[in-house]
Amino acid sequence: MTTAPVSGDRTIAGRTPLDDVIARLRRHRPVFHSEADLQHSFARALWELAPDVHSRLEVPQRYAGRAEYLDLLCIGPSARTAIEFKYFTRRWTGAVAGTAGTPAEDYALKGRAATDLARLHFVRDIARLERFCRHPDRNGLAVMLTNEAALWAPPTPGRRPTRDREFRIHQDHELTGTLLWADGTYEPNTCTLRGTYVLDWRPYSRLPGPGGEFRYAAVPVADDG
Repeated sequence: MTTAPVSGDRTIAGRTPLDDVIARLRRHRPVFHSEADLQHSFARALWELAPDVHSRLEVPQRYAGRAEYLDLLCIGPSARTAIEFKYFTRRWTGAVAGTAGTPAEDYALKGRAATDLARLHFVRDIARLERFCRHPDRNGLAVMLTNEAALWAPPTPGRRPTRDREFRIHQDHELTGTLLWADGTYEPNTCTLRGTYVLDWRPYSRLPGPGGEFRYAAVPVADDG
């Protein structure tokens, strides 16, 4: 019998553990061309493991009189999971062939300099999932995949405070409460979280050359009442 998701649950639609989907995905897709490529490939891997879970991309939700979109909504027989993806890359160019990439392909990832905005948007994903999960049969997962070590590594001791310091997402960092951007001097970026979330980065793939190490973080979100 399937039970409803609980806080900290990494199960998708009450059916499939996220770790199983990631394991299947990385066997054939150690790297992706884009965030949309990641979303589509993830949905396919999920369907291969759980054919009774239906996936829907870019599903609109109403909030404060406007539409916001869930990257992926996974609908199971008795539970639903919303997944938000972030794919933030530094420059990497190479070919993936053999068992590590099916079929063999060439990749040319662009470098993105704005790690502060990557953190902001990831935290906003968590807040969006909290709104979706205000039902006992729903849970959410905010997933970040990156080859940018600055996102998972802690800041260098003694460095000047940055405007995004309350939005840090490095290993073991805790996100909770009201997070201020630049000490609250830019209110539109203020973000409030109802839950408490500790970041846990895990290996995804390792490819040749600089920027070839990919890690992912998955933050589970659920209704805590």
